[in-house]
Amino acid sequence: MVKYSFLIVLVLAACGAQPAPEFFGAERYETSRDGRDYTIFKKANRFEVIRLGYVARGDHDRIRETMLEVVESITKCRIKPNTIQGDSGEMRGSLNCS
Repeated sequence: MVKYSFLIVLVLAACGAQPAPEFFGAERYETSRDGRDYTIFKKANRFEVIRLGYVARGDHDRIRETMLEVVESITKCRIKPNTIQGDSGEMRGSLNCS
């Protein structure tokens, strides 16, 4: 039983960040900022950003800001502020890439 539990954990850990179904086939980017890892998916004018790893209770506001900065830096597009959905673990929204 222990062997199977270890195998399941190993397989899940190898998966990394996976996109939401609407981002299947999207461009995938991986980056680090301030010691944290982020995965960004861009498809047409939409994005999804996923933070990997643990965040302490008081750091969530700062992480949300960093996530948005990372998206704009990687995609070279501006985020449409009124389209942002999500939290400090995963966010989605629309981009203006004109």
